[in-house]
Amino acid sequence: MHTQRLERWLGAERLKQLSDSARGWYGPPILLLDCPGSVRVHGDGNFSGPFERGVFFSAMDSLEYAVKQALKRAGKMDPNVLPAGFTSISDALSRASGGFGQIASFNKVGTAGVVGVTSSLWRAGLTPPSGAAPGNAPGGTAYDRTSVGALPMVNPPVANTLHLVGADISALIVNNSLLLYDLLFGCNKLMNSTATQAVTGVPTRYQNQVAGNPDYIGGNFLFVQVGGTALAATAHNWTVCLYTDQDGASSTLPSLTGNASAIVDRFDHPVQQWFAPLAAGDVGIKALTQMQCSALVATGVIWFMIGHPLGIMSFPVINSMFPFDWLTNRNQAPYIYDSACLAFLEMMKPATTATTYTGAIHMTAAAS
Repeated sequence: MHTQRLERWLGAERLKQLSDSARGWYGPPILLLDCPGSVRVHGDGNFSGPFERGVFFSAMDSLEYAVKQALKRAGKMDPNVLPAGFTSISDALSRASGGFGQIASFNKVGTAGVVGVTSSLWRAGLTPPSGAAPGNAPGGTAYDRTSVGALPMVNPPVANTLHLVGADISALIVNNSLLLYDLLFGCNKLMNSTATQAVTGVPTRYQNQVAGNPDYIGGNFLFVQVGGTALAATAHNWTVCLYTDQDGASSTLPSLTGNASAIVDRFDHPVQQWFAPLAAGDVGIKALTQMQCSALVATGVIWFMIGHPLGIMSFPVINSMFPFDWLTNRNQAPYIYDSACLAFLEMMKPATTATTYTGAIHMTAAAS
C-alpha cells in the first residue's frame, strides 16, 4: 500500500503509535476504522489494504474541506455536526430504512490514565451505565448484549448478519484512539494471594477452531484490568496463568509484568502493551483456565478479561462529531456477532487526561 499517503493522512506520530501498538499482535490484522479503504495493521507493525487518499490532503484537511463544501451547499449548518451517509450503497439505505438498521448511542466519561498505557471504558458511565463486574473464580462471567454496560444492540432476524456501517463520535482530547471490541468473558481474581485459581467459565462467542470462519477463535485477546480499587504498592507479575488455545490445547501465558499502585481502569500491563502475549504460535485464546499472582498484593481489584477486536478509531479533531463510514469506505462492513457485548478501550493513551466520548454506532443487518 502507499505508506507515504497513509502517513500524510494520519500524521507521522499517529502512524507510529498505531504501528507500535500492534507489534507482537498474534491475531488477524485489525481494521483501522477511521481510514478510507480497508486498511489493516499487522502484528509486525506494517499496514496493508487499498488506500487512495493522502495524495495532497491529510485527514484534517479533508475534514475541513468537507465541512466548508457542506456549508456552501446547505447555506446553514452546525459545524459541530459533520456529514456522513451511505448514499452510494442503495441496498444499505433500503435495508436501514426498512427496519434492519439500529443505532447505539453512548456517552462515556473516562477516568485519568497513564501515558502509553491502555485504559478500559467498561466501568465508565453515563450511557450505557457502568459495566457489570465479572463474577468470582471459578465461574466468572460470560458477557453478552444483555450485560449491564454493553452498548445497546438487537440481534438481527434469522438468516441475517449484523454489520457496523458507521458512527458519529466526538472526543474531548485530540489523538486518542478507541478500540471497539466484543467483550466475551471476565473473571474477578482473588487478591492478596499467590495461590493458583482455577477458572471454569467459558466465553459463548468466537469459539470456532476452524480458521476462516467468522466466529474463529483467532484474535481473541486477554487483558488484565484494574477494577474499582487501585492496587497496593507491591511489585508483582501475573505468572503461571493457563488458557486453552485456538486448537483446544492447554497453553501457559508468558509472564506478564504488573504495576505497583496501579490506578483504576488501567491495564496492569507493561507500557505500550494492550494485550497479554500468548505462547509462541498461538493466535487466540479460547478460554482462561488458571490465574496466579507472584506476590501478596494486600488491596486492589483485578479482572481477567477476554475480548475480540472489531476495529480502531482515532480522533484528529476535538469537540466535533467525527464521522466514521465503514460501508462505502471499505470492502465489507465489520461483522458483529449475535448477542455481542460491544465496549471500548482507550489504546495507549497519549495523555493522562480523562476523556469524554459522545456519539452513536450505526448498524445494519444484511441477508446472509
